[in-house]
Amino acid sequence: MPPLTEHVVLRDLDVPNIADFDVYLQHGGYEAYRTSLTERKPADVVQIIKDAGLRGRGGAGFPTGVKWGFLPKDVYPRYLTCNCDESEPGTFNNHQIIDRNPHQLIEGVALTAYAIECNTAFIYCRGEFAAAARRLERAVAKAYEAGFLGKNILGTGYDLDIIIHRGAGAYICGEETALLESLEGKIGQPRLRPPFPAVAGLYGKPTIINNVETLTNVPMIVRKGVEWYRSMGTEKSPGTKVFSISGHVNRPGNYEVPFGTPLRELIYSDDYCQGMRGGRRVKIVVPGGASAAWLTEADLDVTMDYESLAAKGTMLGSGGVIVLDETVSAVEVAYKMDEFFKHESCGKCTPCREGTHFLTKVLHRVSHGHGRQGDIPLLHDVYNQMAGNCFCLLGESAVVPVRSALRLFPQEFEAAIAEAAASGRSNGQPAIPLQSR
Repeated sequence: MPPLTEHVVLRDLDVPNIADFDVYLQHGGYEAYRTSLTERKPADVVQIIKDAGLRGRGGAGFPTGVKWGFLPKDVYPRYLTCNCDESEPGTFNNHQIIDRNPHQLIEGVALTAYAIECNTAFIYCRGEFAAAARRLERAVAKAYEAGFLGKNILGTGYDLDIIIHRGAGAYICGEETALLESLEGKIGQPRLRPPFPAVAGLYGKPTIINNVETLTNVPMIVRKGVEWYRSMGTEKSPGTKVFSISGHVNRPGNYEVPFGTPLRELIYSDDYCQGMRGGRRVKIVVPGGASAAWLTEADLDVTMDYESLAAKGTMLGSGGVIVLDETVSAVEVAYKMDEFFKHESCGKCTPCREGTHFLTKVLHRVSHGHGRQGDIPLLHDVYNQMAGNCFCLLGESAVVPVRSALRLFPQEFEAAIAEAAASGRSNGQPAIPLQSR
């Protein structure tokens, strides 16, 4: 599939200095917003996004316009929150958008706020994104100066304030209800659902939560139209996706491509990653951030869209593609990923709080040459007791790396345990399995 001639989200690749307010205006910036406020009803903007088939880029791929339509009628105030708590391992596209094209995000937030009839929007930034938060604050200030934010915008009677809020660097706050708790000044822990945020979200009021990439798509769709947007991608996954590709590739980075682009092309094409370092073979591909089930070299012809990846038993997720070569240990990779989830567990529910500790303890033992007979069934036992029993998706995500490693590379676990037994580094006692519930 040929590379894009015009980017939807990474427009800094087409327009140098688009982060500058005047340059952004010269290239159609705030045109969709101005036109919508003066010529369209909020429901018209919602319908455009529905017709375009824009799907949320935060992981689940839920239709964005449909999500906006979940707000109860005639219940005010209502809020919009932009999830910029980009913390998923392997994902870094939000940073590029904010650093190089902040005004398109601001316009996307403003357009969405108008569409859902809200007057206050928040951009929740990851705590470590200090420079990005300052850049957004400057961009918002410019929008206020130009009359695109504030009271009686463009003489239409519409009011909108956008507030930049910095979190404290907790991965769990990427979960939308934990984000709302944090925004309210509480401990960042997920809420019980229902009620869902669209009904009772921030301060108990109807709230829409979209991520950075989703909202950055909105201005271009509204300005250039549904047909233009649907000319890219696939029927069920229209448009483009920014994939953050890292690992053992020659040219890691963010690449915006149409949905339906083969994974092999992303890795090996001269337009993208230009192959594997040292000419080595692919061993593991994590296609959607650390929460996504692994693929192998045998899966490289899969196309990068929601439906095709789901058919492979994995997901597109955040679009963080981690490509690892044959030099890595699958046991070590699973251990490192689950160490992350253990560290980031909020501790609210027992299966996640305790399960992540059990998983990392056993994985560390096996990967460091002290594996025991019984460790493999123990790992299966632990993750099976976690799966489907955690309060939110963090604990469910922690299951994925170890389950993927055991499914795809069982021989590496067996070999590590056999070597430990032969060398005397194992204590010779079988691990005591957890009692199944």
